[in-house]
Amino acid sequence: MFLKTFGWSLAVTAATLVGAFFLGGPTAFLIVAILCVLEISVSFDNAVVNATVLGRMNPWWQRLFLTVGVLIAVFGMRLVFPLLLVGITAQLNPVDVIRLALEGGSVDEPGTYAALLHEAHPSIAAFGGMFLLVLFLDFIFETREHTWLTWIEKPLAKIGKLDQLSVVIALAVLVIAAETLAKDTGTVMVSGVLGIGVYILVNSLGELFENAGGLADDEDEDEKPAGIHGDAGDVDKGASKSGPNAVVQVAGKAAFFLFLYLEVLDASFSFDGVIGAFAISQNIFIIAAGLGVGAMYIRSLTVYLVRKGTLSEYVFLEHGAHWAIGALAAILLVGIKYEVPEIITGLIGVGFILAAFLSSVLLNRRNGTGESAEERAESLAGRP
Repeated sequence: MFLKTFGWSLAVTAATLVGAFFLGGPTAFLIVAILCVLEISVSFDNAVVNATVLGRMNPWWQRLFLTVGVLIAVFGMRLVFPLLLVGITAQLNPVDVIRLALEGGSVDEPGTYAALLHEAHPSIAAFGGMFLLVLFLDFIFETREHTWLTWIEKPLAKIGKLDQLSVVIALAVLVIAAETLAKDTGTVMVSGVLGIGVYILVNSLGELFENAGGLADDEDEDEKPAGIHGDAGDVDKGASKSGPNAVVQVAGKAAFFLFLYLEVLDASFSFDGVIGAFAISQNIFIIAAGLGVGAMYIRSLTVYLVRKGTLSEYVFLEHGAHWAIGALAAILLVGIKYEVPEIITGLIGVGFILAAFLSSVLLNRRNGTGESAEERAESLAGRP
């Protein structure tokens, strides 16, 4: 399974590193390798969260995530999107933006592509930070079968019964961040509101089509109203109300919007990495190559986690990933004014994931088995 899942990533890595060596020498080879490792370390928590979404999509959409999704992640978010962003914020035409990008130049040199992209960082940070913040709040405000940081997760789940509390808190945080950290308060406010709006829109559309599909299935199979099986919007115990955290696989329009959700989520994770990469290299093609290869490994890791059932076996991994997302959201918002080194972002994410993994292992040992909670329930149900 490992080679089947990571085969393309390994092949592309080899081809990219060989190409970098022949075209740019040992220096380009080393930079691409560093950027690849940086992207993987910073985005590991992204793979865990992606797996909770991808596990709900049928095999066809999972394959699309590894093919079309990779093209969007590599060429769209790591190459084309920064070009568009610089063009919009600096009010430059596409030809001038591409010329600036090809010319290179230091991030500290005014007027260069790197400097213009760096100037747009507050807007990027506000958008990505608010998108991730609402995602995090939606998770911790949900009542769940398992709690990791019980001392804080249980109280938060109780107050989370208030409708739209996540949005209210996110807007309050945005106002505080814009007023205290931003030079251009209005731009940061608009970007942050757009981040919240995109999350709500994509998530709600996914839920809408998923619930509509579920209702149709109930009517076709049982010819009974949805109320007999529970409301179409209900979810099982231990699953989130939000579209990305449920368990049942979906297809069609619901899967399409989950796919969009995954792409926006990936974008929110990649914003900071794309800008931070200019501290290592000013060559947009080297940056796109290094970050793109790293993105492929994150995609492959996501599929691997789904196929191995890792999230079911280690029940706290999802919790750790979402706490890492909350930390990343805070780092992005702080980054509106202050620069936070990428190594700190990566270490925090990996730290949460590692702690959650170890907690899951200890839980399984206390239960006297390595089985997942679902497997134990099925085993007990089969006993006479």
